[in-house]
Amino acid sequence: MLPTGLSLDMFLDGVVEATQDLVCCFKPNLAFFEALGMEGQQAVRSLLRRIPSSIPVLIDAKRGDTPHSMSAYARAIFEDLHADAVTVSPYLGADSLAPFLQYADRGVFLLCKTSNPGAGEIQDLMVGAEPLYLHIARRALAWDRHGTVGLVVGATYPGDVAAVRQIAPDTPILLPGVGAQAGDLEAAVRSAADSNGERVIVNASRSVLYASRAADWQNAAHQAADDLRHQINGARTNLSATRAR
Repeated sequence: MLPTGLSLDMFLDGVVEATQDLVCCFKPNLAFFEALGMEGQQAVRSLLRRIPSSIPVLIDAKRGDTPHSMSAYARAIFEDLHADAVTVSPYLGADSLAPFLQYADRGVFLLCKTSNPGAGEIQDLMVGAEPLYLHIARRALAWDRHGTVGLVVGATYPGDVAAVRQIAPDTPILLPGVGAQAGDLEAAVRSAADSNGERVIVNASRSVLYASRAADWQNAAHQAADDLRHQINGARTNLSATRAR
């Protein structure tokens, strides 16, 4: 629910205004816009126009379909919405991903080990000597023609994050699951960061969007995002100190 008296456009505009000096990118989740029908379609386009051009936009779409359909999805997200990056499902294989991976200047984050409680039901199944999510990480490296591939790995499984990082030392990791999903932020960031303490995008949605229902909701959102940034950078600093020993 939105703070009292605010339209969807006003709320989204306020979130961007409150957090744009703190974030490395914005990640709209298309599901919540699509659920609102035409209002949602208009709202996401209005939101994208309000995000400063200096801040990348990662569309959370999790598309996964046959190559012909994925070509249409790729055009919709990269050419209509002009997103800088997107999340996709790798479970239909390389030909399904090819329409997205052909864009040499756009990021494509593949679902690897997701943050939800039931993730292991499929993603932990053994493929030979290793779980499926690690097989996906290895395949992602083989599919990455332009250095544009990233992996989605949940902060709720820091040990699995570390295993993915070992296989893909230089691949960007999108790290959902902190905040409302109660992932261990420090453990996950320490596991996900590369050797320079970088290449990890920590995703926080509900914990920032709904930081306060009061009249000062924008200040509360700003404070929640700022607190999270300090925690992330603190984890990165601790990691660097540990590695320097």
